[in-house]
Amino acid sequence: MAKIKIIHEVHNGAINQWNLCFQLCEYVYDNGTSEQGYRFIWRRPNGNLQAARGQARIPDLYSIHELMGLAARAG
Repeated sequence: MAKIKIIHEVHNGAINQWNLCFQLCEYVYDNGTSEQGYRFIWRRPNGNLQAARGQARIPDLYSIHELMGLAARAG
C-alpha cells in the first residue's frame, strides 16, 4: 500500500461539479521508500476525491489533452 501526497493538481471543471483531475503525487510506501508519479482522479462536487480501486475513467481524448496542457503551463 502507499499513502499519496498531492504535489500539484490541475482540473478542467467548474466549482461544485465533478472534476477530472491530473495530479503529480508522491507515493509513500509502507517500507519507507517513495516515488513521484502522475494520476488521473475524480474530485466530487464537495471537493473530496472519489475513492476508487482502479483508475479514473477518462471520458474522451479532449480531456486528456486539455489536462496535459494545463499541467504543462502550470509547470
